Amino acid sequence: MPLAHQLDRLVALGLPRLAGLGDKDFRALAVELRLAEGDALVIHPKLVAPSALTPLLARDNKAGFVVVDMTDLDAFAPAAGVEVPDAPLYVIRDPQRGDEYRDQSPHEVAPQLAARGRSPMTVSEGICWLLQRPELLEPNYCFMTPGSRLKKPTGGLDARTPGIWISGGTGRDGAAMKGAPKVGWCWAGNRHTWLGIASCASRR
Repeated sequence: MPLAHQLDRLVALGLPRLAGLGDKDFRALAVELRLAEGDALVIHPKLVAPSALTPLLARDNKAGFVVVDMTDLDAFAPAAGVEVPDAPLYVIRDPQRGDEYRDQSPHEVAPQLAARGRSPMTVSEGICWLLQRPELLEPNYCFMTPGSRLKKPTGGLDARTPGIWISGGTGRDGAAMKGAPKVGWCWAGNRHTWLGIASCASRR
């Protein structure tokens, strides 16, 4: 999708307002960016946090939401080896859901991605990609975003990794949220048959 179309989409969703900018100033942030076929435009979490982006996701006329036990979503930062450009807007090249990695854990997939020269996607990148391509969030074809991890005060890593999938409307989600996009978490060492491991070829 061309850059102009992706910008139009973000403006229509109200991203300039969330970023505290006018439409013209928001568009100006992308003036030096270039997109190839399949690239996705990403809002840096310092400009708009992932918790603020999540409600812009939509499926079956239902807005996205963050699970109630992930109040620290915005504290997740790029994992070791994941270099996110220091720019308010940037581009990820060749984003993929990682369907081939379903039923494998993020720990197991990390060396496979490295061997292919790919980088695990961050949660902000995953959300931004779905803002442009909402049809990619499908039943049994959702994904984790292990490019985002949370450091403990002791220096080690929290065992969770964020993921984006479709709510079943059970438990604390509530029946009214059935079918809505959901940002939640999984243990980084666990496998899920319905969650791939999302990645991109590069960032610029």
